[in-house]
Amino acid sequence: MTKYIFKRILYMIFVFFFMSLILFFLYNLIPGDPARMEVEHLKDILTPEEYQHRYELARQRLGLDDPLIIRYGKWIGGVLKGDLGISKVYKQPVKDVIKQPLKFTIKMNVFVILFVLAITIPLGIQCAIKQNSPFDKTVQVLTVVGHSIPVFIIALLFIFLFAVKLNWFPVSGMATPNFKGTGFDIIMDKLKYLVLPVTVVIIGSLAGMTRYVRAAMIDALSMDYVKTARAKGLREKVVIYSHAWRNALLPVITLIIGWLMSIFSGSMVVERMFGLHGMGKFYIDALTEQDYQVALAIQMLYIIVALLSNLLTDISYGFVDPRVRVDR
Repeated sequence: MTKYIFKRILYMIFVFFFMSLILFFLYNLIPGDPARMEVEHLKDILTPEEYQHRYELARQRLGLDDPLIIRYGKWIGGVLKGDLGISKVYKQPVKDVIKQPLKFTIKMNVFVILFVLAITIPLGIQCAIKQNSPFDKTVQVLTVVGHSIPVFIIALLFIFLFAVKLNWFPVSGMATPNFKGTGFDIIMDKLKYLVLPVTVVIIGSLAGMTRYVRAAMIDALSMDYVKTARAKGLREKVVIYSHAWRNALLPVITLIIGWLMSIFSGSMVVERMFGLHGMGKFYIDALTEQDYQVALAIQMLYIIVALLSNLLTDISYGFVDPRVRVDR
């Protein structure tokens, strides 16, 4: 297993550098001149000679006079040292700019993942146990409907019902402006703004996971080892949760770990609709405002998360099922 992990880490390093090279070149092929955009507001103030001098200084400072491969080398060298560049919009280091959206996205998605797993795993198991019962058929209909409705439609329905009609929750934002109160009051105020978006994301995620767990459990319950365990007189709970669920977990674990790693990425649709300053909305805003240093840093973060997710998935297979453990 150690040798396998070492080989996978080498593969991850290669993929990281390869993708960083491709993304850097792609972002630099986008039309536009960052130096020109930086000094454009001075065009009507300075003389043509002074304006041209400022423009040339900006190009030198941004390294735009260097060949593209040299610029990539300087950029990737800075990334390896923790320097992600300077945000064009915020005029601050990128690593400082993305801290707040990343922190918010992690907190929000932790709530979502905990609730979704707490609901979908028991629900999927019960549906598999009571296959083709009225309970199972009802859940299947609801999951098909939930899987078919886009998340933005669910968001609009919730906004209309709970924010506009009932006025229980605010429509958008992350906190009440100029709110004054104690520490507990501040927490409750922020939670009030999170209820609707978190609920929308949870409902949008329930259908797929429930159906996946149900299918895996139905397949596991039909195996001979389950029949053997029952023939031995083991309790039904032991058969289901110790024998069937552990084997059903193997195909499900890919989805679960993918969700766990998704805490670092934001929901672009939900965050934009509810005015939340998370990673999804922040990434779209960076692309819209041509703040490519921020966009590139976020994209590299997603690549690292994806690589780690694949590694954790493969390692987890060995812990769940020794038959797939890699020893060579």
